[in-house]
Amino acid sequence: MTGELYDLVEKAIEEGNKLDAKYIEARLVKTSLNMSILKNGVPELGGIFRTNGIGIRVLKNGGLGFASFNEMTKDEMKIAVAFATKMAEATGKKRRKRIVFSDEEVHEAEYKSIGANGKRPMEVDTEEKILRLIGLDKILTELQTGAIIPYRFFQMIDQTEEKYLLTNEGAKIKSEIDLIQLFGLAVAVNPNTGSKEQLMIQKGKAGGLEAFDFWKIEEYIEKEVKTLGKIVTEAKEAPKGVIDYIVGPNVIGIMCHENQGHPSEGDRILGREGAQAGESYLTKEMIGERIGSENVTIIDDSTLEGSYGFYLYDDEGVKAKPRYLLKKGIFKNILHNRESAAFMETSSTAAARAIGYNREPIPRMANTYLEPGDFSFEEMIEDVKLGVLMQNFTEWNIDDRRYQSKYVGLEAYLIENGEIKHLVRRPNIETTTPKLWGSVDAVAKRDLLEFDAATCGKGDPMQGAPVYHGGSFMRIRNVEVR
Repeated sequence: MTGELYDLVEKAIEEGNKLDAKYIEARLVKTSLNMSILKNGVPELGGIFRTNGIGIRVLKNGGLGFASFNEMTKDEMKIAVAFATKMAEATGKKRRKRIVFSDEEVHEAEYKSIGANGKRPMEVDTEEKILRLIGLDKILTELQTGAIIPYRFFQMIDQTEEKYLLTNEGAKIKSEIDLIQLFGLAVAVNPNTGSKEQLMIQKGKAGGLEAFDFWKIEEYIEKEVKTLGKIVTEAKEAPKGVIDYIVGPNVIGIMCHENQGHPSEGDRILGREGAQAGESYLTKEMIGERIGSENVTIIDDSTLEGSYGFYLYDDEGVKAKPRYLLKKGIFKNILHNRESAAFMETSSTAAARAIGYNREPIPRMANTYLEPGDFSFEEMIEDVKLGVLMQNFTEWNIDDRRYQSKYVGLEAYLIENGEIKHLVRRPNIETTTPKLWGSVDAVAKRDLLEFDAATCGKGDPMQGAPVYHGGSFMRIRNVEVR
């Protein structure tokens, strides 16, 4: 980014100080994003998006104001700072409880996470990207699975985001991050019975197109779609009654995200998200209480190198570190920005994220996963008399408080007397969050740890944040299946 843009950010801070802002931040964000789409082997209209703007947030007289602009002039900057300041003053007069920010250490830092030379998003032309997707589609059309695959969809999104964050407290953070995401859908139909299932593929990584090799994406897709064909042609009815489940990284990830990540968000606990995405079964008074078994430690860590939710400093300039949501079953931490942290008289956990210059920073997850345990996969299987191995899921739902939830399996196998048997169709886990985490009696070792990418939706206006979630395998005892 140019020096003129940096100067505009610095002048915004000066302008806020002239207006007696208690706190002012200016966040410059430059995003270059490309979208490539292939539907049933045919390239569709994609997109090229370029945004360049500055978000201004002001805290004054107990109120908080936000404004943004993308016409990069001093006049537009002054208008935005004045607007955010007036908003803060006006809302401060109406609030019963004044907004304050937690006191945090101030940092100056610069960091990058970018793709390999020649593989960065802006260095690879659109034709090469489409050809890579065509190669993936060809794998599906040539597979002999016994099933028909009538629908195939691939979408690649690659982007580079540069940020410059400045506050009147002295924080100064520069970052540059490349991200790549591959999303795919494939539908398989049994030609004899009409039975069908859908496979969703979502991969993401900080970096460039070298990620395709890291994922071994061709091998992965061939294996997954072959299995999808077997599910619709060979799977039998899943067992009922009280059984055990062993669930894979894909299922663990969505459980960690939905059953523990979202209810741990500070704004949700305070009720701010209530009218938009729901509330939480957790309260700040429950910190230190047991939620799950001693085998359950759930971590959210934005600092994982190469991860889809990677950052080292959040959008309020707070330095990130691993956050233990549950530690050996005990509720340990809330995902805080500085506002929710101050309300609960604690410190920020560096969870403030804003997706774009025209969005405010709110508490978000980054990379949420179950910490590996000590069991081998074989040890987990051999102790199950009747159960199901659920490798991945096809659907899920959860209530607004993140308490009652249901997960339905896609690739899943019957387990009898310690042996994996045949495929079973759509087994489900329906339980409460405390019962889910409380029933975990074994977690597999670190060498089985895997992550899936996702785009986590939250906020109004909506903010779709890149995240990872995952784990190794875990065993859940005594699940009642009807």
